[in-house]
Amino acid sequence: MKKKENDTNLNISQQKKRLLIAAILSFPLLWVMISHFAWAGNMYIPAFLLNPWVQFVLATPVQFWIGRTFYIGAYKALRKGIANMDVLVVLGTTAAYVFSLSATLKWMHQYHHMPGIYFETSALLITLVLLGKLLESLAKGKTSAPIRALMKLAPTHATILKEGVQQQVTVCDIQVGDHLIVEPGEQIPVDGSIIEGESTVDESMLTGESMPIDKKTGDLVRGASRNLSHRMVMRAERIGKDTILAKMIKVVEDAQNSKTAIQRVADSISSVYVPIVVVLAILTFGLWYMVFQAGDLAAALEAGISVLVIACPCALGLATPSSIMAGSGRAAEMGVLFKSAEFLESTHEVDMLVLDITGTITEGKPELTDIYVEPIGDAVTKELTEAKILQFIVFAEQQSENPFARAIIQGLQQNNVELPSEYMQIDQFEYLPGFGIRAMVNGHTVVIGARRLFNREHISYLTAEARLAALESEGKSTILIAIDGKFCGILAVKDSIKSTSAQAIARLKQMGIEVILMTNDHRRTAHAIAAEVGIVHVLPEVLSSEKAEEVRALQTEGHQVAMVGEGLHDRLALAIADIGITIGSGSDVAMEAGDVSIMRGDLNSIADAILVSHKTMNNIKQNLFWAVVYNIIGIPIAAFGLLAPWVAGAAMALSTISVVLNALALQKVRIK
Repeated sequence: MKKKENDTNLNISQQKKRLLIAAILSFPLLWVMISHFAWAGNMYIPAFLLNPWVQFVLATPVQFWIGRTFYIGAYKALRKGIANMDVLVVLGTTAAYVFSLSATLKWMHQYHHMPGIYFETSALLITLVLLGKLLESLAKGKTSAPIRALMKLAPTHATILKEGVQQQVTVCDIQVGDHLIVEPGEQIPVDGSIIEGESTVDESMLTGESMPIDKKTGDLVRGASRNLSHRMVMRAERIGKDTILAKMIKVVEDAQNSKTAIQRVADSISSVYVPIVVVLAILTFGLWYMVFQAGDLAAALEAGISVLVIACPCALGLATPSSIMAGSGRAAEMGVLFKSAEFLESTHEVDMLVLDITGTITEGKPELTDIYVEPIGDAVTKELTEAKILQFIVFAEQQSENPFARAIIQGLQQNNVELPSEYMQIDQFEYLPGFGIRAMVNGHTVVIGARRLFNREHISYLTAEARLAALESEGKSTILIAIDGKFCGILAVKDSIKSTSAQAIARLKQMGIEVILMTNDHRRTAHAIAAEVGIVHVLPEVLSSEKAEEVRALQTEGHQVAMVGEGLHDRLALAIADIGITIGSGSDVAMEAGDVSIMRGDLNSIADAILVSHKTMNNIKQNLFWAVVYNIIGIPIAAFGLLAPWVAGAAMALSTISVVLNALALQKVRIK
């Protein structure tokens, strides 16, 4: 990454040197040209500059040494069977140079009059094109500033702790499993987890989230974020190209280097545009030489060269990539990563957004809120007491990695439910995605899960229906418990709704996007949460395996559907959706599965992504419009002889700069 930035800086430095030399050699030629204008009056000009051979000596290095890059570029393009801007520059400047050299050779035998020479035209054109390319490189550097800013976030050194001894090392020397000390005010060097201490971490440089986040032992921390308050010790878990920062940089670079459909159209136009311009220039030359000013080779040549120069397709070629670079860079600053330019182009076309509950509308940190257990056994023995049943639940759920399982274990432990001192054995365990779990604990069959699991197992829970309805109407997810085929309790889990969810959903609806809640929760729970955040359309009790078909059904109705998922269980639905969005994760699976990755868990970022896409496409269309209009206006003016070649060169450079400056405006747009 550093090498790429150094190469860019070296290229710009070389461009500046070439431009400076070209300007120094071209200035005397410009001085001579200006002296010929009537408005210049009695402008002083050294006599030796009027000598054609002096002008030849000044123009030749500019044409063939400074301008060699254009000849090389034109040669490579023609070998591939294409014609680009370099071909037009080479044709125009070489024609002016060769004509001038021919006139100078004739002048050697006819000293009684000054020849009509255009050395200043060839030299000035190359100088102006070099100026345009330098300004273009500088402007493109600004469009890629966000990616360079991301690169600069990476810390270079870290404090490693080995056998109780602290040591300063470079980040490149860190290995997975190393223990690192991060003091307040320091950047976190790599991705990992806290093993000692608690602190507040600023992740705004990665996620765009302005509020610092409290972190405790066991929490994940991301490289390049900043430790704000307390000393902590962390374990390195992702290093080098595997860190979130490195993956963000790669995603943005890939997006900036890819092409949109509209850019491919522009490329197709450019492939036939240059040959058409060459034909127009030849026609212009012929009409001037044979009709408008018959026999006047100088006038015909000047008009033909002006057409070649004014039509250079720099602006057309830059219209799309400059906007893509600026738009994707601006999005990255906000914590929105587009996997490719294709998705930056198409995201704004979405008219329907499908959301899950956990981690999107809610915080993704469910908590156990209600415990209801019925002892099993006869009235005398009570073989399985409430305490025993709860112990079975804790023991069984420890085998699951489901977020609800962790919430249940933590909640029961906070209610002083501990594993028994005597030996407990689990003989079988089965995780049933979307249903629950089934386990054999100490010879008892333990079933924990949703209604659909109990219905499938034919376990009756009719006596608890009223209690279930009451809990679900409060937006809580209910979990049924059965041991040895007998219903024995209910657990209720609730995930708090993010403070921004209702406002973000209202914002999406104002943008004309229909928001649908799709979840595997019971319909009462789903509708309760939907009502709280302002969602009208709900698809409840949808299993992960069924989400893809639901998305496809919505598409068959003519909708452009964006699916928001977590990447692992929603991979198929994300792939089928027109736009797959992963939110608030930053995991490998999520970043690979989603077309758009939202680095912070705020639904407002989805609205931001849509708006960035919309503004970028508008910017591209503006650039293409003005690039085309510029040529439609400029070419006829040049063909009618109303534009000197050097003026055409200046106008061409200015059109290029205007396109890039318009693209740069994307970086200053306030999205919200």
